[in-house]
Amino acid sequence: MVTVLDNKPKPRHPEKAHRPDTPILKKPEWIRVKAPGSAVYGETQKIVRDNKLVTVCEEAGCPNIGECWSKKHATFMIMGDTCTRACAFCNVKTGMPDSLVADEPEKVADAIARMGLSHAVITSVDRDDLADGGARHFARTISEIRKASPTTTIEVLTPDFLKKEGALEIVVEAKPDVFNHNLETVPALYLRIRPGARYFHSLRLLQRVKELDPAMFTKSGIMVGLGETREQVMQVMDDMRSADIDFITIGQYLQPTRKHAAIDRFVTPDEFKGYETIAYAKGFLMVAATPLTRSSHHAGEDFARLRAARAQRA
Repeated sequence: MVTVLDNKPKPRHPEKAHRPDTPILKKPEWIRVKAPGSAVYGETQKIVRDNKLVTVCEEAGCPNIGECWSKKHATFMIMGDTCTRACAFCNVKTGMPDSLVADEPEKVADAIARMGLSHAVITSVDRDDLADGGARHFARTISEIRKASPTTTIEVLTPDFLKKEGALEIVVEAKPDVFNHNLETVPALYLRIRPGARYFHSLRLLQRVKELDPAMFTKSGIMVGLGETREQVMQVMDDMRSADIDFITIGQYLQPTRKHAAIDRFVTPDEFKGYETIAYAKGFLMVAATPLTRSSHHAGEDFARLRAARAQRA
């Protein structure tokens, strides 16, 4: 019997391969960034490579990677580089993930200690294949970071743990300083943009965090430029405040490839400033709303401002 080995690389987004191409709009001046290349950027890259870690900075094609890595800031993506969901906006690889790497929590903690991070952000792919959605892996990672870097504050950006009974409680019990889960877009666009998720489940997840631990900071974000209206964005703000979310991020959607959801338009800096003003008026402790805002961009500085804002209101 002859075994034929197929060495062809698997497509990054097999579920999108047969979709018709959509045009990619030319970026306006206000959304262009410098290419990475500083010495510190190289040091950060080496630490990530040495520990065989995955970062959302690379996997999602974040436009801020040059700035963040040059400051030795990185968002670690645990549980592999392959997601079980197929969101229309996301550049992370999709398919059936590999098994969890048992010592990944220790490797992440080691990298954070070597980088000397005062604030660490840990995210993950969706792992619908796991009974707990990866909640225990999150909890172990938080625990290992606490051991290796006791003074480092920890922010988690989690999946929605849809149909994973008890998963949220496991992560909250591990006591991250910030619990982030992104709503991503307005409810009317979920079927097209985030078909594997449910808007009100995600909203309830964040509300439940506050019920379990009222002192824990909660955070969520959306993208704009996908076809939403201003009124729909303001309704999402109201929904978030009803769930007692502390921190909202709003950034411009950037289309990864021609197979991904098309950009409807580029939202202007003045419009982002307007969203920021409205969000503060609605009662958020912290707002980040700019074209290049991403969930973990300036996370450390923003966390310090978040704590200061709560102390001022107390």
